[in-house]
Amino acid sequence: MKIELSNQKKKQLERMHDSSRDRRVCDRIKAVLLASEGWSVSMISQALRIHQTTVTRHINDYLQSEKLKPENGGSQSKLNADETMALIEHLAENTYFHTHQIVEYVQNQFQVTYTVAGMNKWLH
Repeated sequence: MKIELSNQKKKQLERMHDSSRDRRVCDRIKAVLLASEGWSVSMISQALRIHQTTVTRHINDYLQSEKLKPENGGSQSKLNADETMALIEHLAENTYFHTHQIVEYVQNQFQVTYTVAGMNKWLH
């Protein structure tokens, strides 16, 4: 996947790469720079030791919105602050052996639906 970058843009990306401490941002920058130099997606994925679909996503993200920083900050909680505190207090006083039991409790108590995986993430 060949992309066109001006010399000024390449220099800007190289400066960003040199100053960034986040390895994920650096990988995104390297993927874009290598693609601009004519490297194939498979060559870039081998060089960076990341999956080919990840390389393609990084390049497409850059082409669409010049995105270089990962934006995976999570999602909003389904429980409000009072419900969260009530659930924490309940869990401190009651022992559950399975997450699906907590999911059922939350559904009955707060009318909020979680999946088992979602509740596991909430618990962590």
